[in-house]
Amino acid sequence: MTHTPGITRPPRDIIDALKHLGAASVAGILGHIGIRNPHILGPTSWNPGKAIAGPALTLQFMPKREDLYGEGEYADPEKQLHRHVLYHVQEGDVVVVDARADMTAGVFGDMMSTYFKGRGGAGMVIDGCLRDYPNLKKLDLPLWIRGWTPNFHTQTGLMPFAVNVPIACGGVTVLPGDIIVADDDGAVVVPVALASKVIETSKVHHEWEDFSRMKLMQGAPLQRYYPLHDDARAEYEEWRRANPAPPTSK
Repeated sequence: MTHTPGITRPPRDIIDALKHLGAASVAGILGHIGIRNPHILGPTSWNPGKAIAGPALTLQFMPKREDLYGEGEYADPEKQLHRHVLYHVQEGDVVVVDARADMTAGVFGDMMSTYFKGRGGAGMVIDGCLRDYPNLKKLDLPLWIRGWTPNFHTQTGLMPFAVNVPIACGGVTVLPGDIIVADDDGAVVVPVALASKVIETSKVHHEWEDFSRMKLMQGAPLQRYYPLHDDARAEYEEWRRANPAPPTSK
């Protein structure tokens, strides 16, 4: 049996807080604290309206080399490393795949994706393609991918090479266990060591956003209300006392 390593999962409350923030807010905060580009470029949402956050299980593809890969998809299924990343899936996990932006090979199809959903996976982010779109559409899985192909995963020029190793996905380094936040804006990578700082920074930066949004909708000056000018701070604080933030507010 092929052995592949597992991951260390961050606390659920941290993951939930990042999901509540959303990809755009998380990317902006990361930019301000030094991670300039956490956005996985290329994969886009194929199930609009879905939002996820969860720890990354990683799968790396490499250009196929026949002496390393061999022949026959089913000759020895347990050598197929794309299966093994799914064996690690727990509820809320996100499978992140470096498929080299290849548009000719489907990383997973109907059966593998059904297994992923049955294991409780939150969603997939793939710098490449899936296959079996008519059936996957029925699964209602949150997916961030480049597109679709009728070809299976090693039919052309790719082979699965490693599971739960550092990968480059859409121009971003993803470490196993990093937190993925994805919605209709795209998918971003949050280093676990910075997750708490992102959440704390969001509380300071966004505490006044509901107030500012209200004022801007009323046609108030952008210069005064976004970002909130010091001269408007007392006005905001008076509004906040009359309109306490709900417990789940950013």
